[in-house]
Amino acid sequence: MNEDVRLTERGLRVLRFMIEEPRASRSGAEIAKTTKIGSGTLYPLLARLEAAGWFTSEWEDVDPHEAGRPRRRLYRLTGVGQRRAREALSGLQLGTGVPSWAT
Repeated sequence: MNEDVRLTERGLRVLRFMIEEPRASRSGAEIAKTTKIGSGTLYPLLARLEAAGWFTSEWEDVDPHEAGRPRRRLYRLTGVGQRRAREALSGLQLGTGVPSWAT
């Protein structure tokens, strides 16, 4: 586990969304929709954050036939991820207002 992750604007968007409810498990589709990040960018980013120990993930416990859809991969911030997300996002509080990418 390597806690150091180079954060881009998209990575910061994901962290901002996840830290709103730090103990919630979120599907990749929900993260993509909310952050407006395409799957080709999002899933490699989530894999890097998981490899760094910031996120954990697991398949949801549902029968795809009963649910009428495929199982979802659910992502959750770890304790390290919560701390590192707060540190990264607090560094952005330099000016007033909310950055345009965060809305």
